[in-house]
Amino acid sequence: MKKDTKSKDDKNLGIKRHSLAHIMALAIKRLYKDVSFGIGPETDNGFYYDVITKKPITEDDLVKIEDEIKKIIKEELNFTKQEIKINEAIKLFTELNQKFKVELLNDLKNYGTTDQNEIILGKDKKQKKGAKVSTVNIYILGNIKKDVTIKELIKNNSIFIDLCRGPHIKNSKDINVDSFKINKVAGAYWRGSEKNKMLTRVYGLAFNDKYELDEYIKLLVEAEKRDHRKLGKELDLFSVDDYVGAGLILWHPKLSLVREEIELYWRQEHRKRGYSYIYTPHIGLDNLWLTSGHLETFNESMFPGMSMETKDKNEKATYYVKPMSCPFHIRIYKSKLRSYQELPIRYCELGSCYRYEDSGVLHGMLRVRGFTQDDAHIICRDDQFIEEINQILDFALDINKAFGFNKLNVYLSVRDQKNKDKYIGEKKIWDLAEKTLESVLEKRDILYKKDVGGAKFYGPAIDLKAVDAMGREWQGTTIQLDMNLPTRFGMKYIGSDGQEHTPIMLHRTLLGSMERFVGTLIEQYAGAFPLWLAPTQVVIIPISEKNIDYADSIKTLLLNKNIRVVVDKDNETLGKKIRSAEMQKIPYIVILGQKEEEHRIISVRERKVGDVGNFSINDFITKLETEIKEKIIKE
Repeated sequence: MKKDTKSKDDKNLGIKRHSLAHIMALAIKRLYKDVSFGIGPETDNGFYYDVITKKPITEDDLVKIEDEIKKIIKEELNFTKQEIKINEAIKLFTELNQKFKVELLNDLKNYGTTDQNEIILGKDKKQKKGAKVSTVNIYILGNIKKDVTIKELIKNNSIFIDLCRGPHIKNSKDINVDSFKINKVAGAYWRGSEKNKMLTRVYGLAFNDKYELDEYIKLLVEAEKRDHRKLGKELDLFSVDDYVGAGLILWHPKLSLVREEIELYWRQEHRKRGYSYIYTPHIGLDNLWLTSGHLETFNESMFPGMSMETKDKNEKATYYVKPMSCPFHIRIYKSKLRSYQELPIRYCELGSCYRYEDSGVLHGMLRVRGFTQDDAHIICRDDQFIEEINQILDFALDINKAFGFNKLNVYLSVRDQKNKDKYIGEKKIWDLAEKTLESVLEKRDILYKKDVGGAKFYGPAIDLKAVDAMGREWQGTTIQLDMNLPTRFGMKYIGSDGQEHTPIMLHRTLLGSMERFVGTLIEQYAGAFPLWLAPTQVVIIPISEKNIDYADSIKTLLLNKNIRVVVDKDNETLGKKIRSAEMQKIPYIVILGQKEEEHRIISVRERKVGDVGNFSINDFITKLETEIKEKIIKE
């Protein structure tokens, strides 16, 4: 079996990170009066704790918090676990004046969970108070008596008490004082809701040792250089305008050229593989989204409906901007009776979609509210869909390679059995779909991890996450096996037996959204796109005004070969012009002086390489055309 599992070392590091969150909380408690504590979990690279303090914590305070943590580590304080009755816990945290902990405890007592979506369902079902949780775990950081009472805990101001499942290290001395760093602060709404109070989130990095920590900090410095938002401004690629709306991307001319090349390539590759390109509207009536299940399970991520009068003044119609294209593709399929001989049908679209994301999670091009989805739906017979899945996997590998993503991490996204209300369809259908996808991965001998809860509401998926030059994962390709929507929409085809049958539907993206994918590319290449994608592929620099006519003639020859070229006619020195072209990350610089003009040659500089010598114009064009055609990616 090729299932990947979390290593023991990873788990131990996770425990240390979680323990450091508690240690940091104690440090903050010592340094600031009247602290209100939210939550403090581990993260993929460290930990954080959400707090409210009378005097706000700023970046200037991070060093003293870190120093205090090191003092605590050297004090060799124990982590002690206690199981107490939930009413005692509520009393304890009330006495400690920790209102956020009390709120969580009351939710546990009343609904058996702190997940607010589940709580809403619990309220709808009118669950009885105390029906699920009667005891909770608390962890005490500090050296206390073995049989300490609740009353003594409340009085002891030198310890930190937290509501926590654990596990934790045994003693603070198990933390290497050189293996962590408190690195930033940010705002965070309590429980992730804008309706709630804003807390200060104090972040820390933590690794096994100083070497790992230093290496990660180097990556962070490099990541800052590659930040697509920073590069987007420096290179004039895109903008987000508050006057237009948060999470809505304005593509500037340069980045629009990049997008155009991607879309052309995308269309060509789809035609080769038997896809039919379609267009669908931006909005659809509510019945479309009711049938699909979006209004039932996805409505929090949808923009509010637009209600308007119909021709019959007594009736109203409600339209929603589309969060996904699936229902439209289904309706095209249903526009006529289909035969088994027509299948598989492969629809593809670069469709505009809109989803309401909280402002706190919006992030440049990587997390937006309006996006263009690289979308496709394959409608096929029972005997076809496994082959179709394999073809999509091959397609995904090819297209990711073209953009320089040679490493892909694979996930099998399945339902969360504990949260069944998030999904539509029968259990047996889900079981079959999940087992089928798993068998495909195992037959191809593909290493994968299970992502429990990662499935969409209508079906499980195979997700391929591209690994960039810095080792970071980016969501791209997803292949979703759907045995539910075809039934809900009454999709049929006439089989070879003359009877009606229900098809199987595959939902598929290769790149994900165009916005997120291009944002990823900006960071992957640090704005230095490979030649075939570069907004400006060549800049021509005439040394003097005498050489401008020659420069213009070379420009015309390149334009006729569909090569994107500009002539720099600014009244600046040659050095400044070269520096400007390098700052704009243009792949090739052509320098023309009197010698070049007399011999009908060009002098060429290549990005990151420097001077590569003289070329005839024909040889240079051949070089460019080969590099573009083969989509060569240079380090």
